[in-house]
Amino acid sequence: MSEKLEDVKRAAIAAKLADMRAIQHLLIDNDKALIIDCPDRGISNRLEVLLQDDQMNLEIIDTVITQYGIKAEPRFAVVIMIEHARKLMTSSLCSFFEKVAEHELIKHSQAIAGVLIYKAAQIVGTDVAIAIAPLNKVNFDNRNHQEQLKRIMEILSTVEITGQAADQSLWAKVQDAIGLL
Repeated sequence: MSEKLEDVKRAAIAAKLADMRAIQHLLIDNDKALIIDCPDRGISNRLEVLLQDDQMNLEIIDTVITQYGIKAEPRFAVVIMIEHARKLMTSSLCSFFEKVAEHELIKHSQAIAGVLIYKAAQIVGTDVAIAIAPLNKVNFDNRNHQEQLKRIMEILSTVEITGQAADQSLWAKVQDAIGLL
């Protein structure tokens, strides 16, 4: 019974890794689409760095799946979500800001998924935790990307609402930080 339960846990982790791999492909496609559509060269340069990280992170996820040794397919719900996100990212009904906001939500979901996989691996066994360990870099990058995307969203939304660039001065950043307290 216990051995059977362990197999179920290991299969569940494999399925989550497959979900992460599929979503990572979506993130890469989104990065490329956003770079092409981006009206601001500074923002597109930032997005290009995210794209490079995401491509490297896909390689890390593939390595983790290989080390883990259990293959799985992404869950049907994830496949449907990816199809929906692809439609949204290509829709002319969404502004560039809305597409970046959707991308940030997907990035957030990916970051949380990575952390949850890592925590589950710690419970299932040392061998699993060791195989999953490289995922920490992906998790770190995804959290970093979230913050960068939030900053991009701030810049884009200010322009979208006011037609003017956001105040990026040091004093404005201090005021923003105080406002968060």
